[in-house]
Order: sequence, then C-alpha cells, then structure tokens
Amino acid sequence: MAKGFGGMDLNSLMAQAKKMQKEIAKAQEEAAKEVTEVSVGGGMVTVKANGAGEVVDIKLSKDIVDPDDIETLEDLVLSGVNEALRKSKAAMEEKISALTGGLNIPGMF
Repeated sequence: MAKGFGGMDLNSLMAQAKKMQKEIAKAQEEAAKEVTEVSVGGGMVTVKANGAGEVVDIKLSKDIVDPDDIETLEDLVLSGVNEALRKSKAAMEEKISALTGGLNIPGMF
C-alpha cells in the first residue's frame, strides 16, 4: 500500500480527490443554471445573469428611454450587466468554496 501525505493511503487520497472533482463539476453545472437578478437606476434597468457568466435577460423601463439622453441608459445597462455578472460569479464561488472547504484551487473559477 503506497503511503502519501501524513501516512494516508495514496489510493484513498486519489479517490477522495476524484470524488471532490465530480462534486465540484456538479455544483458548477447547477450554479450555471441559477439566475441572479440585479436592478439599477431605481428599478429602471433589470439584468439577469446565470452562473455561467451569461446575461440571460435585460428589462428596461419606458421611463429610462429618452432619445435626448442615451448616455444615461447606456451607463445604467452597463452598470446592471457588470453587477449581475459580479453577483453570479460570487454565487458560483460560494458554492464551490462550500465544497472545497475554502481552499483556493487554481483554475477552479
């Protein structure tokens, strides 16, 4: 029997690592389907993004659509998209962190 870290059976350690890898992949798959919703501009712009980092919906209030002030609309949409993506990424990281016990595993996100 090959002994590894701290006298642990290396085969057992590898089996645990594979199990964790499968659990992380499943959590990532589930998180990719979860949708985070963000509202900016007092609810004038609503953006939804999933855990895969994709924007899946944008809603604009009629009140924000002003042909003489396109810049405000652009700023709010940009702000909403960035916040939705940030929140969805944070939710994904939280799920994975729960599985890995807070270990920062390179290449995981």
